[in-house]
Amino acid sequence: MPDISAIRGILFDKDGTLIDFNQSWFSILMGLARAAAKGDEDAARELVTRGGYDWDAERFVGGSVIAAGTTAELVSLWHPELTPDAVRQRATHYEDLVNAQITHTAVEIPGLTETLEELLALGYVLGIATNDSEAGARAMAESSGITNLMAAIIGYDSVARAKPYPDQLHLFAEKTGLPPSAIAMVGDNLHDLEMARAGGAGLAIGVLSGNSTRAELAAHADIILDSIADLRGLFTGV
Repeated sequence: MPDISAIRGILFDKDGTLIDFNQSWFSILMGLARAAAKGDEDAARELVTRGGYDWDAERFVGGSVIAAGTTAELVSLWHPELTPDAVRQRATHYEDLVNAQITHTAVEIPGLTETLEELLALGYVLGIATNDSEAGARAMAESSGITNLMAAIIGYDSVARAKPYPDQLHLFAEKTGLPPSAIAMVGDNLHDLEMARAGGAGLAIGVLSGNSTRAELAAHADIILDSIADLRGLFTGV
């Protein structure tokens, strides 16, 4: 077991970590795909498949563009004919649509609020770092009533480079005054753990509540938990 005594801050991925990715996002992404395919259902299903949805397993695949990428990466995948400026414009349009819906579709990981409140009461500084937009992350946090528990909410568009680059971790460190070595990164995708390694995080914690398997996370995580509900026990030993 790695030494966790130096950890003072906990930075969370959002989708698959704080909210159930498959339940929260499937209907939204199918709506975007249907619009992109101009109502052609077969073409829409193909776009979602290309983005990383496994129809047999009824889940998004860990590490896929939809599961771990940015909106701009999804637009580029679905619309390879667009220029970089057009990709940015379409990504902004998609994010506006998503942000209007996610407050109605987000399904929280069980024990979300209680876990975060307990960690805060223990003295940990909390934050969100996601490859969703900052506005999207704030909309989710607001709908779940956890905004006031977070010292920082960071999206892919808050920094120069999205995960797996270390920019989001370093911005959290800058905003909180904590060294990266005092920060634990918690996420369900390799991008989260790779960012932890690249940024010098003190702890890389994988959770199985999202799209990745234990085997996929094992080589990159210091610790693997079923979900964030297990964090209190990890940090208190209770």
